[in-house]
Amino acid sequence: MPRSEILTRYICASCGQGFGKWTGQCAGCMQWNTLTEQAVVATRSRRGKNPATAPQSLSQVGAQASTRHLTGLGELDRVLGGGIVPGSVILLGGEPGIGKSTLALQTLAGLSQDQPTLYASGEESLEQLALRSRRLGLEDSQIQALSTNRLGAVLDAAVSGATRFLVIDSIQTLASDELESAPGSVGQIRECADRLIEFAKTRGSAVLLIGHVTKEGALAGPKVLEHLVDTVLYFEGDTASRYRLVRAFKNRFGAVNEIGVFAMTPAGLKPVNNPSAMFLSRGEIDAPGSAVLVSQEGTRPLLVEVQALVDPSTLGNPRRLCVGFDANRLGMLLAILHRHAGLSLFDQDIFVNVAGGVRITETAADLAISAAVISSLIDKVLGRQTAFFGELGLSGEVRPVTRGEDRLREAAKLGFSRAFIPQGNRIKESPEGLNVIKINSAAQLFEQLNES
Repeated sequence: MPRSEILTRYICASCGQGFGKWTGQCAGCMQWNTLTEQAVVATRSRRGKNPATAPQSLSQVGAQASTRHLTGLGELDRVLGGGIVPGSVILLGGEPGIGKSTLALQTLAGLSQDQPTLYASGEESLEQLALRSRRLGLEDSQIQALSTNRLGAVLDAAVSGATRFLVIDSIQTLASDELESAPGSVGQIRECADRLIEFAKTRGSAVLLIGHVTKEGALAGPKVLEHLVDTVLYFEGDTASRYRLVRAFKNRFGAVNEIGVFAMTPAGLKPVNNPSAMFLSRGEIDAPGSAVLVSQEGTRPLLVEVQALVDPSTLGNPRRLCVGFDANRLGMLLAILHRHAGLSLFDQDIFVNVAGGVRITETAADLAISAAVISSLIDKVLGRQTAFFGELGLSGEVRPVTRGEDRLREAAKLGFSRAFIPQGNRIKESPEGLNVIKINSAAQLFEQLNES
């Protein structure tokens, strides 16, 4: 490349917008102290993603909805919406050591049976990749591997090998020769992502980008990276636990918030076909403070156990601790129970835990969390075969939630005999053997649990 003039630019780490001088606040996203100094080449050419063509009618464009490629991992195919779409770009993020590279290698092993694949690593040598593939039992796979952090070398290898599925491990280690900045900088991430997306769209090849995360759990690099790609997946779960969750936070070809459940074994990640049974693997002794929530994760009903412990506090400010649930929402639920159900909890320490390492974000968990708190407060067992779902409003009403019938069918399939649901959920026909109890207020919930 001919020598070009090097200019200094200040790039926002949040939105990626560039400025000629440093300021304390980014004028694009209004974030403070996010501008970092980057050296850029002033005269380099900018590539467009597609050559200039005449507009076409969408009715005349052939949609290839049926050409998804199955990875061989059923849970991953479910999260992706039925398999990998040719020409799509997928971004996979997660904590270090949680299994991102393992999942990518297993995915390529399944796809390499009938399609050319390439695994490009900027973090591991070819010997390390070979050792991992043998540990996973993939030594007979046809995966092509490349150890480099140069974008040009990766694209040259992908083009010459007619690669249909490309893995980049990781996007933060990749660097383009057209930029003078270091790998992992905002400019390098944007440039490399743009070139890889161009490669995917023009050649119809699928690209999987593995991304690092910050200490806050967000994907490292500019937020624009998540906007550019087609699908954003997050690996969730405790590295000390054998179970992992893959959740879709963005998917142009499927449902968002869809989850796939895997178990980490010495031979790699194994799909868990019945995650509800896994999350409900409780002990033989029933205890107060335990309730079963019928959650809806994407298109899948999922039963998880929520636990609450209410104990008299010796502190001036009682503790409120949540694991897997929003602590601010717990405070709101406690206020609703106090105002509309007459429960005095101001002098109690309250601890809430979602078993199995799952994080619950939907409002349908309100009824189950409230039932667990009430059960622990009055020291009464709810029963092993009782399930809950419903949202609590600030005026004490129980509001309906989506997919009520799907939730009830999942509970009945797992042998539950009783379910507390919102009054407003219209159920055409209750599943056989399931006693459905409709609740319209927080006060009625307390009365029903206290009497039953």
